[in-house]
Amino acid sequence: MKRRKLRPYVLPTLLIIAITSVIFGTALLSKNLQKEDNTEDYPTSYVTNTILEEEEEPVINETKTIINPYTDQTVTIGKNYYDYKADADTQTKSIIYHDNTYMQNSGVDFVSEKTFDVVAILDGSVTDVKDDETLGKVIEIKHDNGYVSLYQSLSETSVKKGDVVTQGQVLGKSGTNELDKDMGNHLHFELYVNGQVVNPTLYLNKELQTTEEKE
Repeated sequence: MKRRKLRPYVLPTLLIIAITSVIFGTALLSKNLQKEDNTEDYPTSYVTNTILEEEEEPVINETKTIINPYTDQTVTIGKNYYDYKADADTQTKSIIYHDNTYMQNSGVDFVSEKTFDVVAILDGSVTDVKDDETLGKVIEIKHDNGYVSLYQSLSETSVKKGDVVTQGQVLGKSGTNELDKDMGNHLHFELYVNGQVVNPTLYLNKELQTTEEKE
């Protein structure tokens, strides 16, 4: 029996079919693998983007500025704090004379022709409210960072001992007292830092975190 022989044109045809099958199968496998890779990568990419966005959020600066103990724009300084570093003329104008006695002014006296609201310079707790024969009505407030503010010569008060107040809250109204009777309507304001009386003008309208350097 004779062995059958393939005709010459049959071999190239079979070869082309085999190569085409291999190429098609490879392409299909590659497509499936790529689809699986994309499915696995998607959640990872999403989480990474979220973390980066959270890390790039700006930090809010909550530093407070110490405000004036009044809001009326007509208020001016009637008598300054006695500064031993100041010139002789300035020191002379910072002397208080009462009952045949000369005293150095331990605060700043804010004056105005009309009665004005007195406000808290910072958030704090009211530690004392009293009526003094010489100083008038007095309010003391304790703040953070070792600060204590003192408001004297008030004609009336709007808070009581133990109250928690916020910056800018009305504490009372300006008035007169026996110690500075010649000044008329005014507020005598004192500021203490870590138990030491300081010049209020070096602290008012300054950031709370930078005032530690002021002496």
